Amino acid sequence: MALAIPLVAQQYGLPAIARGVGIDQNLNAQLPLELTFKDETGQTVRLGQYFRQKPVVLALVYYECPMLCNMVLNGLTHSMEQSTLDLGKDYEVVTVSFNPHETWQLAASKKANYVEKYKGKGAVEGWHFLTGQEANIKKLADAAGFHYKYDPISKQFAHASAIMVITPEGRIARYFYGIEYKPRDFRLGLVEASQHKIGSPVDAIMLFCFHYDPMTGKYGLIITNVIRILGSATVIALGALLFVLIRRDRNRHDASAALGRPA
Repeated sequence: MALAIPLVAQQYGLPAIARGVGIDQNLNAQLPLELTFKDETGQTVRLGQYFRQKPVVLALVYYECPMLCNMVLNGLTHSMEQSTLDLGKDYEVVTVSFNPHETWQLAASKKANYVEKYKGKGAVEGWHFLTGQEANIKKLADAAGFHYKYDPISKQFAHASAIMVITPEGRIARYFYGIEYKPRDFRLGLVEASQHKIGSPVDAIMLFCFHYDPMTGKYGLIITNVIRILGSATVIALGALLFVLIRRDRNRHDASAALGRPA
């Protein structure tokens, strides 16, 4: 399922550079975890080493992007700050530059900036900034359904904006579009991707009440489930009230019998 950008470009005559740019929802697709990149320290790393029994948030950006990529990372930062899940403990974040000419030193600078900006703990250990060779970048982007183009005139990349939630096994679980991601949606996506390993009874209720809509990349309220929950709660409450009333009436009857008076 593709984001609207290619369709709009074809229908309304947007510049040719925008055609084919967008995001296909390759849900349940396996990421190529054998691919290698360089981390922010210059070390060669295997993508799969970040998938260790916890979900991963994947952000495909480029570090010298003048605007959109920073907005994506700022939106991600805000969602992480508002979430009750702990970065590095409950999930990892892997940011990969799709510009093959960017260096690990640039990745290090970008990480330092966001480690300082992030108001929570765990960013040093749990947020990774990678660069790589063009072939590996393209394999990862293709697996993720992320399509972009380089514009030699502006010397910038045309691309869409989204983050992806990946299961601990490396399968794509959710796409969140745009540059702002509701903390509730962010948490629910991670809980689902983790197979409830980081969930709670409250999360279970939330997942029952809210359903992920792949068209919007958001979680929406399922009114039938909510009515079912409210209806069950009402039945339980009425049952409890009836039990109290019967118990009180029985106690009064027993007390009257003990005193030799009619109830």
